[in-house]
Amino acid sequence: MRLRRCKIVATLGPASANPATISALFHAGADLFRINMSHTSHDQMRWQAAMIRELQEECGRPIGILLDLQGPKPRIGTFKDRAVRLVKDAHFVFDSDPAPGGQNRVGLPHPKILRSLKPGHTILIDDGKVRLHVAEASATHAVAIVDVAGVISNRKGVSLPDTEIPVSSITKKDQADLKAGLDAGMDWVAVSFVRRPDDVAEVKKLTLGRALVMSKLEKPDAISRLDEIVEISDALMVARGDLGVEMPLEKVPGLQKRINRTARRFGKPVVVATQMLESMVRAPVPTRAEVSDVATAVFEGADAVMLSAESAAGSYPVEAVATMNRIAEEVERDTYYRSIINAQRAPPEAANADAIAIAVAARNFAETLDLKAIVAWTSSGATAFRIARERPEAPVLALTPNRETACRLALVWGVHAVVTKDAHDVDDMAKRACKLAGREGFAEAQDRILIVAGVPFGTPGATNMIKIAVLDADSK
Repeated sequence: MRLRRCKIVATLGPASANPATISALFHAGADLFRINMSHTSHDQMRWQAAMIRELQEECGRPIGILLDLQGPKPRIGTFKDRAVRLVKDAHFVFDSDPAPGGQNRVGLPHPKILRSLKPGHTILIDDGKVRLHVAEASATHAVAIVDVAGVISNRKGVSLPDTEIPVSSITKKDQADLKAGLDAGMDWVAVSFVRRPDDVAEVKKLTLGRALVMSKLEKPDAISRLDEIVEISDALMVARGDLGVEMPLEKVPGLQKRINRTARRFGKPVVVATQMLESMVRAPVPTRAEVSDVATAVFEGADAVMLSAESAAGSYPVEAVATMNRIAEEVERDTYYRSIINAQRAPPEAANADAIAIAVAARNFAETLDLKAIVAWTSSGATAFRIARERPEAPVLALTPNRETACRLALVWGVHAVVTKDAHDVDDMAKRACKLAGREGFAEAQDRILIVAGVPFGTPGATNMIKIAVLDADSK
């Protein structure tokens, strides 16, 4: 049982993809594990998923798995001498020639990019370490002028903040990775480099409901269509690394808040990611600035904060998770935390107005009557999502007959999920809600809880009932 509302996502990698470390990460505070398909084969992914599911059976708690698709990451070709140093104001050519490059040119093996480049467009190499702008462009080559000098080497990534490229955000590799991931039982799928709602719709069509879809917001195009993307997505990730490459760094903090508030308005979980405790890749303690960064995300009411290299390739993966856990717990104990969370409450969207009204009422009942917990019977998880949107002060205990739903809810703010058989009538619903609230440590004898459910039972989306129940002496 976690005492905090904000969840922790830990990325697996060479430093952590073994049974002992995965177990240690979970017990240190990780609620969900990310498998990054940019660096993971299908066999490795299946092996990591199997280790997580084995741990899940051992500890009796649902654990979420996030499959992060690589997406269409453009890269330059190779050089005769592996690298060249570009000097400021020099002319440099990107072309369709596959031959190794030199001091004045390199191949860019992406015909659609070459056709999309226009004079004035910015070209960023190696996460923005080298910057150029296009002076001349054609369907086969682009002449660029170096604005920020530096070394570029084989296969470095290319970012194009001004260029709209007519390609899908899911590649053939992504399609193969997605199929393998779904067969391995992934709970969430993250779509990289989302630009438009159609990118998300394409992946949702392929998943067929076997996993929920998370949009990674790392492109300026996505920000311009934020509401549309949030509406079609099941969750969002603020991928601050790529956002900070393709947009001015000083804009990223404001965008983080905007994305968080928009996601909250639509009732969609949001993950804040990238370099949260970056110094812990090599150091056993973070910087004070990193602690403040994590704390800010928790104060904002983010559903989850994520570790990348810190847990995947760092020297202190378990310490990084434990540190993030302590920060989140301390923030949530802070005197100002609740007032900040309450100030962010947004009016509900018109869609699903009845169900959202039930969630708002549940929060108000629980706070007015000082109830110990809100117990949500849910088949698909939608009821728990809606209640979490309201950020109630009382913890949310989600009871579901579906293990897949429980694992998906591992990402959602303040939700503690338990797998149990569905209720067969109102009395059974109340009795078992009380028993499980007591067993899970949320309430004791004579405490009152609020129960939210839908009648008829087992019907997804039928949330229509609120009931207050009192635990008796047999509720443990």
